[in-house]
Amino acid sequence: MAIEQFFTCPLIELSEPDSKPQLVKACEEFGFFKVINHRVPIHVMTRLGHEAVRFFSLPLADKLRTGPPDPFGYGNKKIGSNGDVGSVEYLLLTTNYSNQDYQRFSSTFGEAAAENFRCVLNEYVSSVRKMACEILEMVADELKIQPRNVFSKLLMDEESDSVFRLNHYPPSDDESREKNLIGFGEHTDPQIISVLRSNNTSGLQISLRDGKWISIPPDETSFFVNVGDSLQVMTNGRLKSVRHRVVANNNNKSFGRLSMIYFGGPPLSEKIAPLPSLVKAGESESLYREFTWFDFKKSVVYNSRLADDRLRRVSLRQS
Repeated sequence: MAIEQFFTCPLIELSEPDSKPQLVKACEEFGFFKVINHRVPIHVMTRLGHEAVRFFSLPLADKLRTGPPDPFGYGNKKIGSNGDVGSVEYLLLTTNYSNQDYQRFSSTFGEAAAENFRCVLNEYVSSVRKMACEILEMVADELKIQPRNVFSKLLMDEESDSVFRLNHYPPSDDESREKNLIGFGEHTDPQIISVLRSNNTSGLQISLRDGKWISIPPDETSFFVNVGDSLQVMTNGRLKSVRHRVVANNNNKSFGRLSMIYFGGPPLSEKIAPLPSLVKAGESESLYREFTWFDFKKSVVYNSRLADDRLRRVSLRQS
C-alpha cells in the first residue's frame, strides 16, 4: 500500500500581530493556510461535531426528509447538477437558519432537538465568520487597502450570500484507498473565503502551482482557510484561489471523515472586480472584468463542472 505523503502548510497565529506578511505570502503562494490560536471556543467546535455525527448516523430515510438539495438540504453522492459525483453525503445550509430549515429538521429530529441544532449552528457560524473577517482585515492591512473592511463587510452584510456545508465521507475499504477514490472532486471555491475544520481523519489534498497534489495532515483543533475565486478577482490575481479535493483514503472504520465548511460570500447584488488600488496606472492592468456575484453564480458556477476553471470565463487575458 502506498504511504501517504503529507505537506507542512503555512501556520498563521491570529494572536500574533506580525503574522500579516506570512498570511499574505501563504495566500499568494498556496491560496491556503492553517490557523492556530484562532479563539473559536473548543466547546463550540465540539458541539457542532457531535450534532453532525448524530445527523449523519441517522437512517437514510430520515436524512432524506431534510432534502433533496434545492440547493439547500441533504445530498448523497451527486454534487451539483452537472454530473459530478463523489463518495460523500452532505448537508448544505444557509448561514441564516430560516423557518423553512427549522421545519425540515423538526420533522427529522423533533422540535427540541431541531432548536438545539439551530443554536449550535448559529453559534459556530458566528464564531467562524468573525475569524474569517479578522483574516480578511489582516489581508487588507498588509496590502494597504482602505477601508480595511473592504472584504469583511461583504461577509457581515445582512444580505451576504454565505453558506455552510457539512460533509461526511464514509469509511473506505483498502481497495478504495489504494485507488485514491475521489470523495469530492478537484475544484476551487467561488466565494471570497472558505474556513474548514474536520475531524482527525485525513483526505484533504491541495494542488501546488506545478500541478502536484499534496495531502494535508488533519488537525481537529485548528482551521484551514482557502482563498476563493472572488478574492482572487478582487486582488487582481495577487492572491490565488486554491484547487483542492478530498480522496476517500481514510481508515477511520467507525465513522469516516467529517468536515464543516463556512463559505463566506458577498451579497448577490455585489459587483466583483479588481480593486482600483491594486490596479495601478502604468504598472498593471485589470485581469478580470466586473460581474455581480448573482450573475457569476448563475452563468458560471451553476453551469460548470467542479474541475472547470471558472475564472477563465471572466478573465480579460487572451489565452
